[in-house]
Amino acid sequence: MSIVTVQLGQCGNQIGHEVFNALCSDIHGTHGLCSKKENESYHDSCKERFFCEEESGVPVARAVLVDMEPKVISQTLSMAARSGHWKYNHQSHFCQKQGSGNNWANGYSVHGPRHKEAIMNLVQKEAEKCDRLGGFFTIMSMAGGTGSGLGAFVTQCLRDAFPTSFILNHVIWPYGTGEVIVQNYNSVLTLSHLYQSADALLVHENDVIHKICAQLMNIKQISFRDVNQVIAHQLGSVFQPTHTAGGGSDYSRNPLGDLMETLVPHPEFKMLGLRNIPQMPENSLAYSTFSWPGLIKHLRQMLIANAKMEEGIDWQVRPPHPGSSIPSSHSKPLHFNTSIANLVILRGKDVHSVDLGSFRDPSLYTSWLNPQDAFNAWKTPRAFNKYEKSAALVSNSQFLLKPLDNIVGKAWNMFASKAYIHQYTKFGIQEEDFLDSFTTLEQVISSYTIL
Repeated sequence: MSIVTVQLGQCGNQIGHEVFNALCSDIHGTHGLCSKKENESYHDSCKERFFCEEESGVPVARAVLVDMEPKVISQTLSMAARSGHWKYNHQSHFCQKQGSGNNWANGYSVHGPRHKEAIMNLVQKEAEKCDRLGGFFTIMSMAGGTGSGLGAFVTQCLRDAFPTSFILNHVIWPYGTGEVIVQNYNSVLTLSHLYQSADALLVHENDVIHKICAQLMNIKQISFRDVNQVIAHQLGSVFQPTHTAGGGSDYSRNPLGDLMETLVPHPEFKMLGLRNIPQMPENSLAYSTFSWPGLIKHLRQMLIANAKMEEGIDWQVRPPHPGSSIPSSHSKPLHFNTSIANLVILRGKDVHSVDLGSFRDPSLYTSWLNPQDAFNAWKTPRAFNKYEKSAALVSNSQFLLKPLDNIVGKAWNMFASKAYIHQYTKFGIQEEDFLDSFTTLEQVISSYTIL
């Protein structure tokens, strides 16, 4: 099944470009470590998911690019075409001249309705090119105006136009120190609206990725491109083809559906986090060897101690003892990150001999789900992007509680003193809309807290 990617705003378009780049460089890599037949079916499966073929033989990304200013889209289109490995369809983009001025209400209430028909026509055309449409993958930032406001509007339109398709929103969480004075307002409005229309939200925090660039990738002067490449690598490690648990020898046909089925058992819990191991500069790969037991041990501890990367993990955090599952805050060890569902994706050498029993430990999960249903593993002997062995963990857990509480708290303090509210009301977003958004997110926070 095919996935249509919708890239929204500057951030969404820049990340989208890096994602397709990462997928392509992985396909063209010669580091397969698997049989020729396996490699060919991996190729075909990836192409079907993300690209359509043209007569010229250059794969065309199944994507729609949307921004309210032209600069980033024109750069993105030409960079892709210059790569020679893949390109965007030149008819599948929509841009305007004026931008959204970092104002969520402008993107949502003005640009959205005004350009709805043009944008949805492009999406419809891309969807019709798919033999079988698996769903939509939208990429956006929460802090600005176009990605967040227009992104929330477009997601609602997708839900109305394609009621039975899966929608996964990839959301970039802003730097804590702030890029935009009203980023907390924009984030609260975005998250609360996406929660109503998307099937799941896959979240990357800028601060975390920045740290990975500095500490694991050893980059001295970190640019947005560096950050975006790490994000793209992590996304590729989830979306490239794998064999699902009961799927037999074929590659999974329905990546978005499989992802939702394994990770979103209840509509109240839609927040997904992603961790990847190992991550290092390309020139260090030749000198590094990894064992599966070591990688799995680190990945599990990253999950339960809520560490976002393999450096600086708190090894003191342990799961609660069986029998102490009294639903009181005292029975739970401090800092322990309870999960609803986890998916581990293994790629590379000897994947089929890996023991994942430690992820099936019932004490990692909430009591209302059978641990057999809460944990899944996907595998392929085909290595990913030059890593001989690599593992990704997609987790529906309490990982975002702190950042979410933080953003809601900061936005509420500004709202209580009516700061900048007039910037939103002039575009038709009223105080009640803010209150509705706060209510939605408070409910999400409380649901995740009592796991």
